[in-house]
Amino acid sequence: MDINFLIKGTVIGFSIAAPVGPIGILCIRRSLTKGHLSGFVTGMGAASADMVYGVIAAFGLTFISSFLVDQQLWLKIIGMIFLFYLGIKTFLEKPQEKNDRKAKSNGLFSDYLSTFFLTIINPMTILSFAAVFAGLGLGETSGNYISASILVLGVFIGSALWWIILSNGVGVFRKKIKSNILGWVNKISGSIIIGFALVIFASLVKNLL
Repeated sequence: MDINFLIKGTVIGFSIAAPVGPIGILCIRRSLTKGHLSGFVTGMGAASADMVYGVIAAFGLTFISSFLVDQQLWLKIIGMIFLFYLGIKTFLEKPQEKNDRKAKSNGLFSDYLSTFFLTIINPMTILSFAAVFAGLGLGETSGNYISASILVLGVFIGSALWWIILSNGVGVFRKKIKSNILGWVNKISGSIIIGFALVIFASLVKNLL
């Protein structure tokens, strides 16, 4: 029975992580410009946040999910501002030298925190987990701490698996890309991230009108 929860959690974590959004763009861009380790750490930030939301859904912590949903307007505004910041920073950033180990090590913690924060302030993530858990009939785990813990572990494994595949898959092409092309990768990635921020801005304006 417990192995079933692990498998289901893994599938859920992988499925929720896989759609390409701002986090995916950041992972791809960092894997190309900084290396697969930076891309992997970027993904781990999102996977950690997914695990937090998995805990909330699996353990039936409805008061937390309700609070996040109630505050989604402010969370969207914060997320939009942060996306604008990341987009502009990415657009203006110069390609990192491939042998600059100090810059790599100094940036890993920042890579992790940026995607953890970006994922944790997205109230749609908890709604996604709640909907999937309900659809698969996993609500009963809220009364079974062992099963809930195994389910959450599976969510983390599934999410981490996706980011391992993406960062390593994209990182393979890094050695084949010249520095001037990496500069364009930053500009294109930054523009796409700013585009996501503009989409949030448009939805906020629409809701206010």
